[in-house]
Amino acid sequence: MAKTINEVMTHDPITVEANTSLAQVARKMREGDTGAILVTEGDKLAGIVTDRDIVVRAIADGRDPETQIGDICTRDPRTVTADQSVDDAIAIMREDDVRRVPVLQDGRPVGIVSLGDAAEQRDPESALADISSSSPNN
Repeated sequence: MAKTINEVMTHDPITVEANTSLAQVARKMREGDTGAILVTEGDKLAGIVTDRDIVVRAIADGRDPETQIGDICTRDPRTVTADQSVDDAIAIMREDDVRRVPVLQDGRPVGIVSLGDAAEQRDPESALADISSSSPNN
């Protein structure tokens, strides 16, 4: 039986308000050892920003480090709920060509499910699952 997203997701994701500066978000990514942060407006999800977004949409375009993250994040990403199956998240990843999907409960972010999480659940012996479950590089 397929696992639910709640069983594989990263709980308590790092979130920032949309008016947080690009530099502050980059520091939060470094401190949290994460490549994705959820962007909120109040307690509701407004978007998601990845380390790649920062490089491609901000640094490569010469954006000021004080640029608000809401100006470069992916707005209104597709989401899942914690009780959905991992297969639902995988379908979104395939359709939207993304590696991470925010998990919401009552409109509030409660987690992120990643391609690595899905790989660990689907094929624990795969190279991606092995890489995803290993300790991060420092």
